[in-house]
Amino acid sequence: MTQLISRLDDIAAPYDVLLCDLWGCLHNGKALYPEAVAALQRFRERGGAVVLLTNAPRTRHAVKKRLDAMGLPADAYDLIVASGDATQEAMLSGAAGRKLWHLGPGKDADLFEIIPEWLQDQPPIELVPLEEAEGIICTGPFDEFNDAPEDYRAQFLYAKTKGLKMLNANPDLVVDFGETRLICSGALAALYDEMGGEVLSFGKPHPPIYDFARRELAKIGARSESDAMLAIGDGVRTDIRGAQAEGIDAVFVTGGLETAHFGPDPDAPDAAALEAWLAAEDLHPRFAIGRLA
Repeated sequence: MTQLISRLDDIAAPYDVLLCDLWGCLHNGKALYPEAVAALQRFRERGGAVVLLTNAPRTRHAVKKRLDAMGLPADAYDLIVASGDATQEAMLSGAAGRKLWHLGPGKDADLFEIIPEWLQDQPPIELVPLEEAEGIICTGPFDEFNDAPEDYRAQFLYAKTKGLKMLNANPDLVVDFGETRLICSGALAALYDEMGGEVLSFGKPHPPIYDFARRELAKIGARSESDAMLAIGDGVRTDIRGAQAEGIDAVFVTGGLETAHFGPDPDAPDAAALEAWLAAEDLHPRFAIGRLA
């Protein structure tokens, strides 16, 4: 049975590492949640390591730049690991060919411009029109405020006919940007998969992002065994299923994407509604919390 908690401090002692999601847990796309920031700072003060584990389809450099602009203190985390990092590694290794059609907004250009030193010996990736492509890299819709997956059906049919593989840089279906819900790369990848196209995904709940995080933890001398980690997230199909598959205990933040299921107060989820909903979803996070604090 999932234990409903009100503070991370109450259950954090057995864990050495936090894998903390960003959107819906640490911020809402526009502003940080001060209580969540303070919870991460307290975890680090007692000697723990914090990994900001995000399905952002950009590299950690772009994520850090955005977090810096939002005012996240440097003492709230140790590492940033993004779905974009794991996707970039596969892309540069030629997982979908060298000539790629980029489906996504220009803000994701760092995937092609900021190349880690250890990958700089790989042959370059050429971004080309769909008609010339050997594969697709999808970081989201071109216009995340107005486009829908169905807008891309014709292009996906053409790509599927050509046998193009899609690298999906963000398995999230949607994200809340303030009060606005936007579709993500995962929604486009789901349509391509439904149409019979081949999709490779690299963020939560898929193994590559966890493998990447473990390698980064090893570099700073932190533990990377599953029993040393605690995952925090509001995405049941990404954060929670991913942690479950990796054997990592999880804290489900109910006041994020799924808040409508648990009563009128996001800070105080209804325990009976929560338990029934988790059972119906066949999810078993060890803990749940209204909002990270």
